[in-house]
Amino acid sequence: MSRATLSLPAHPTRGPVPGWVPAAGLLLAMVVAGPILGGLSRVLFIAGCGGVGWYAWRRSPAEHLQAILLLFSFAPFVRRVVDLSVGYDPSGLMLVGPLLAILVPAPALFEALVAVRRFSPVLLAILATGACVTYGTALSLFQGDWMNAATGSVKWFAPLVYGAALALRPEAERRAIVQAAATAFLIILPLSGLYGIVQYVNPPDWDRYWMSLTTITSAGQPVPYGVRTFSTMNGPASYATITATGLLLAGFLRTGWRTALLASPAALSLLLSMYRTAWLSLAAGILFCLLFRATRGRAAAVLVGLTVAMVVAATLTPFGEVIGDRLATLGDGAQDGSARERLEQYVTLWNLPDSGLIGNGFTTTDVGSAGAMAIDGMIVACWVTFGIVVGLCCLAAVGFAAAQAIAATWRDPRPEAVIIGAIACGSLIQIPLAGVASGELGVVFWSFVALAAWGAPRGPAFARGRA
Repeated sequence: MSRATLSLPAHPTRGPVPGWVPAAGLLLAMVVAGPILGGLSRVLFIAGCGGVGWYAWRRSPAEHLQAILLLFSFAPFVRRVVDLSVGYDPSGLMLVGPLLAILVPAPALFEALVAVRRFSPVLLAILATGACVTYGTALSLFQGDWMNAATGSVKWFAPLVYGAALALRPEAERRAIVQAAATAFLIILPLSGLYGIVQYVNPPDWDRYWMSLTTITSAGQPVPYGVRTFSTMNGPASYATITATGLLLAGFLRTGWRTALLASPAALSLLLSMYRTAWLSLAAGILFCLLFRATRGRAAAVLVGLTVAMVVAATLTPFGEVIGDRLATLGDGAQDGSARERLEQYVTLWNLPDSGLIGNGFTTTDVGSAGAMAIDGMIVACWVTFGIVVGLCCLAAVGFAAAQAIAATWRDPRPEAVIIGAIACGSLIQIPLAGVASGELGVVFWSFVALAAWGAPRGPAFARGRA
């Protein structure tokens, strides 16, 4: 069976309930009933996510992607609401739920991979990254660190499994999956954007409670106008990166004034995250879209719109001075304390007795403790986790996958393919500054990179793509 026609077994069902509806219902039910159910709500939420993933995958991969985007976007919010009533859970057990939902295709994946006669480049990159993750897991196990071995490997392996499952879908399905993701963000962007603005102005009690107990130091202070907006997600980096991806998808694949209206709160909230890496990623994606006829006009409009939004936010809002000061730092890298700290991490690792040759596995150190080195960017993360040699192999695999998605746009310059290339381009920008291949960001990266593997269209469809 060729890679062009291989289809992962997923038996579509026909029913009145779209796949994303149970996901939304589960999230809403946990917000209302979670505090009443107590600790049991955490287990029920994880089981519910598994059920949602199973139902949505049986309907279609497109609806499954919509469901998991909702789960990953709002599960951290549900966790904080429950924690306020039940007690803080440092392990974040509820966040396992969305990872379980993307593992639904796993049972059939091995059989499907065995049937492939020739692996596509993205599948080779996924397998190479999986081998590196296996090495990191073994390092943790040899040190007797079972908990970090389990959590670290799941955060890395689950997105790889899901990416492989999408890469094995028929080419005809992939455009529909990308379009479905754009539709999902029309729900996610306004809700998370409005909440993010409220959070910045006056953070709710559950956000204050979580911020006072978590070891994440990048979220600011739990006071009005002191939060670096993370909205409904698990930190400013996650929120800003996923929002930037959503703005690309919705902005280019869903046109009209309604889209602009729905995306406006998210654009402002993205600025309030103060996460410059996502700003650069979004800018790189838009500039990439300027290279293609199918997206050039829309890219120019989006670029003008975002520029106007930044000017308005920096001059006509109560928090304009903060946004303006943060934007100004983009042109002052030499004086940027954050940039200097990142460079010092490389010096620290190189000066270790073995220069981090072997790696430490998924063993982690609390960055909030005295003397602990923060791990920023995927280069440093791979160096610490896998060591220099295996870490470079992992970075090469991730970079190769992103490059394949970018190259695919020259074979298929239709809007869906160009947007995936733009997302991959933004991910390459983020690699030195953020981790893009694991956790919720790994789900976004591997899902869309895997969807870029279609072949060049023929005839009128190709002409329409270039028009």
